[in-house]
Amino acid sequence: MSRSLVILIAVVILLIGGLFFLAGRDTEKPPVRVEKVVPLENLAN
Repeated sequence: MSRSLVILIAVVILLIGGLFFLAGRDTEKPPVRVEKVVPLENLAN
C-alpha cells in the first residue's frame, strides 16, 4: 500500500473513533432551580 493510503486510513479511523468517543460522553446536567423574587404588583395582573 502507498504511504498516502495508509495516512488516509489512519485519519479516517481517528475521526470515527473520535466521533464514538464524543457520542459516548455523558454531557447532561441536572436542572438547576432558580428562585426569583416576584413583586406583588405583577401577581395582581
